[in-house]
Amino acid sequence: MKGKCRESHPFHLFPANYLSKYSKAPVICKLVGRKVLDGVGQSTLEVEIYCTVKNYEKRICSTVMSCHSQIPENALPEKIEADEKERNDSVNTAVEWVNESLNTMLRDLEPTDQCQVDKMLGEYFTNKVEEKKKIQRQEEEEEEEEEKAEATLALPPRTPSPATPPGKKKSAKPGKKSSVAERPIPPAEPAEPVLCGSLAIGGTSLAIAKAGATISHIPLYSHIALLKHEQESPEEMTLPLPMVTLLNCEKMSPSKLKLVKEVMLIPPVQLSLKQGIERVLDIQKEMTRLLESPGKMPGPQPADGKKGRAQNSGKKSLPQFLKRISHLGCLTTGYDDVEQLLLVMQTACRNIGLELGTDVYLAINCAAHELMDYDKGKYEILTGTFKSPDEMVAMYGELIDKFPFIIALIDPLRKEDREQWSNICCALGSKCYLIAEDAATCISKLKTDQTINTPVCSGVVLKYVNETKVSDLIELTGILDGQRHITILGSPDGESSDDSLVDLAVGLGARFIKLGGLSRGERVTKYNRLLAIEEELAKNRNLRETKLEFVAFAEESQPENQLSDELPPPEQD
Repeated sequence: MKGKCRESHPFHLFPANYLSKYSKAPVICKLVGRKVLDGVGQSTLEVEIYCTVKNYEKRICSTVMSCHSQIPENALPEKIEADEKERNDSVNTAVEWVNESLNTMLRDLEPTDQCQVDKMLGEYFTNKVEEKKKIQRQEEEEEEEEEKAEATLALPPRTPSPATPPGKKKSAKPGKKSSVAERPIPPAEPAEPVLCGSLAIGGTSLAIAKAGATISHIPLYSHIALLKHEQESPEEMTLPLPMVTLLNCEKMSPSKLKLVKEVMLIPPVQLSLKQGIERVLDIQKEMTRLLESPGKMPGPQPADGKKGRAQNSGKKSLPQFLKRISHLGCLTTGYDDVEQLLLVMQTACRNIGLELGTDVYLAINCAAHELMDYDKGKYEILTGTFKSPDEMVAMYGELIDKFPFIIALIDPLRKEDREQWSNICCALGSKCYLIAEDAATCISKLKTDQTINTPVCSGVVLKYVNETKVSDLIELTGILDGQRHITILGSPDGESSDDSLVDLAVGLGARFIKLGGLSRGERVTKYNRLLAIEEELAKNRNLRETKLEFVAFAEESQPENQLSDELPPPEQD
C-alpha cells in the first residue's frame, strides 16, 4: 500500500514540477548592456534580459539596436568623423545606463508589464534631458561671464564705420540677396537633438518586449498585437508588403541624376510573400545582367552592337557602380535622368515576361531634403538643373501620369515645404502614396495632442531608434490608423542582425515594411523572418490579404468609403 501511495502522488515523482505552479511569476533580475557592432561595422548597443524563473536566474533574450545616421552622402570627412565619435560616446553612455541605473530601476518588475516599464523608462529619459539642459545653461552663463570680463579688460577704442549702416553687420552679395527675395523658402528646421545614451531607452524597451513574449510562450508579433489591442488577440493578421530596394542611385556619383536615391519593388498583394520575393529576385538577376551589358540597355546609346564611342563609354561608366553592393543591400549605380532609369526597369521586367504596373510596382525614395540648394532656394534634381518647390509638384504630376506603375514617392519634398505637400497630395493622392520619412520628425516628437506632427501625407515611415519605446510605436500607429494614414516600418541605415523589426511591423499591422535589398546578411535575416511568419500564420489560418488603397485628399469632404481608389488586380497580357 505504501508503495502504491508513493507512486501515485506527483510530489514524490517530480517534486520540482509539482511545486513550480506555486512559484512566483518571472521577474526581471538583471540587465546587461554591451557594446557590439552593427551590419556596417559601427558600434551599437546590445541589451540582455535575465529573469528569475522558478527561483533560478535565467537568460531570457537579447536585442541589438540599429543606429540611424542623419549624415548625408555629401558630408565632409570632418563631419563624418565627428558623427562616428559622437556615436561611440553615445553607445558607451548607453552601456553605462543599462548596467547601472536601468538595471537597478527595473529589477523585480514583470517583463510582461510593458506599460509600466516604458513609463519608468520615459521618466528616466526626461530626467536625463533636464539634467543636460541644466548643464548647458550653466555653461552658457559661464561663457557670458567670461566674455564680459574680457570686454571689460580690453576696452577697445571707438572706431565708427559709416560704410556699414546701423542694424546691418554684413553686406550681402547682390546676387544672393535678389535670389532670396525672388524665391523665399522656409529655412531648414534644425536637426533633432539626440541625447547621448538614448539608445539605452529603445534597446531596453524592445528587450523587455521580447522577454515578455518569451515568458508568455508566444511569438513577439503576437505579443505586440496583444499589447496594441489591449490583450485581445486579433482573429486575423495581415503581413506588411515589402518595399524591396533594387537600386541605390548615389547622388554623389558622376552621373547627372540626383532626384532618385532608392528604387524599390513592391510585389502585388495577390501573390504570397514567398512568390513576391522570388519575383523580385528574378528582376534583380535580369537587372544585373543588363547593367553588365550596357550595349543592351535602352537609352541614349545606339542600339547596334558595333564598336562605337558611345558603346565603349557605356561600358566604362556603368559597371564601375555595379560592382559595389550598397549598405542598403542592393546594387549601386547612377543614371543621367529619371526616364533612362525607368526604361531600364521596364526592359528588365519585359525580358522575363513581367509588366510594371501589373505584375510588380515601383516606389521611389527621392530624399528631397538632400537636394535643396539654399542659395538658389531650389532643388537640384539633375546636375545643374534646378526646380522650385512649386515646379517640383508639377514635375511629379507629369512623372506619375507618364509612369503610373510608380505607386509610392518617399520624401518628394522637404518637410518645411508644407504648402507644396498639401498641393502634391491633392494632385496625386488618389494615384500613389506620398510618404514622409525624413519629412517626419523622430517618433518621440511626432505625437502632439492626438495629432501627427507631419506635413499632409499618405503615411509615415517609422524607425525604431534612440529613445523610441515599444509603447510609443503602439500609441502612434493607433493614431495613424484612426487618421487613415498608412504605417511603414523602416530599417535604419546602420542595420543589425536583430530581426525584431519584422515582428513589430506584423504586430502593429503596418501596411509596408522597408528593409533594404536582398543582399547583406543583416537585411536578408529580416526577409527570412517575414517568410517564417507568413508560413506560421498561413498554417494557423490567421492570415488576411492586404489591400492597397489610395486616399483622394481633394475629396475629403465626401464619405470615407468614397475616398479610396483600390489598385487593380494583375492582368494577363
